[in-house]
Amino acid sequence: MASESSPAVLHPYWPRELRLEGYRPNDRYVGEILAFLFSVSGVLLAAMWLLTGRARGMGTGRRLVICWFTVCAFIHGVIEGWFSLYHEDLPWDQAFLSQLWKEYSKGDSRYVSADNFTVCMETITAWAWGPLSAWTVISFLQQNPQRYVLQLIVSLGQLYGDVLYFYTEYREGFRHSEMWHPLYFWFYFVFMNALWIIIPSILIVDSWLQLSQAQRLCDAAPSSKAKRK
Repeated sequence: MASESSPAVLHPYWPRELRLEGYRPNDRYVGEILAFLFSVSGVLLAAMWLLTGRARGMGTGRRLVICWFTVCAFIHGVIEGWFSLYHEDLPWDQAFLSQLWKEYSKGDSRYVSADNFTVCMETITAWAWGPLSAWTVISFLQQNPQRYVLQLIVSLGQLYGDVLYFYTEYREGFRHSEMWHPLYFWFYFVFMNALWIIIPSILIVDSWLQLSQAQRLCDAAPSSKAKRK
């Protein structure tokens, strides 16, 4: 236990009294970190958009859904997978993805402090929704019957996790970020996470409609056969 006379480690996170033993500031520029994240996501989006353009009978909306799950597989499996494995090392680790998480933690310091809820949530997200997102992409490309079931399962998991993520922080008074900061609060914390509220909600409704229609046709099949007799 540190003595009261020992100086607090300087860091950019909230709350200001947060102690991070061994903390080392990033040596990479913010622009470099954000450029990596958005350029890789952009390349994946562009590649999948071109790939799905060769598929017959696939509309714009469905192509966008496949692009979305492709990026989800990357974000969940790689970015959040890194956090699930190395969350204890983030304060002092200078690996690129650790620096990415230290930068994001300016919007939510629960990451750099390895908050229990955040570690549990991100571990489930990485090792469940990451592979399932990839499976969803493959299922849509191959037109497999389970594609809308997978879309529903992954989207429900994403929505539930993100609702808990926002709600737990609300219950703590948004104390892990600088409130109203345009980059850290509004972009990192609110906007980047709101995507996993809005898009999964739309996809849940889409899955509901698709699966309901399939069940309706299945239910109607026996009566149709009976009429032909």
